[in-house]
Amino acid sequence: QVQLVESGGGLVQPGGSLRLSCAASGSFRSINAMGWYRQAPGKQREVVAALTPGGSTNYADSVKGRFTISRDNAKNTVFLQMNNLKPEDAAVYYCNADFATSYSRNARYWGQGTQVTVSS
Repeated sequence: QVQLVESGGGLVQPGGSLRLSCAASGSFRSINAMGWYRQAPGKQREVVAALTPGGSTNYADSVKGRFTISRDNAKNTVFLQMNNLKPEDAAVYYCNADFATSYSRNARYWGQGTQVTVSS
């Protein structure tokens, strides 16, 4: 059983910052790619940032220059530093990760989501 637990969401004013964390736990051999998605009310879930095992990053155009994805391999944790937040960034943020387990080379798991609200 693999779990991803997110934390760090909350209410922030426009222009403010938040740092999301997502910690992996359970039985797995390794973690491959990790990433963050978000879903606003009435909208489809969209990718925000992704991090490959080799360290390459990809960002949605809407967050480039403001968000940074990073990873602490020792703690099996992925972070999303969000700066200069805008009202349109408000959404439920989900982390995901691809795990190598005893039964799959690449099994994707999702966290439960954390709410980010940007409002004055």
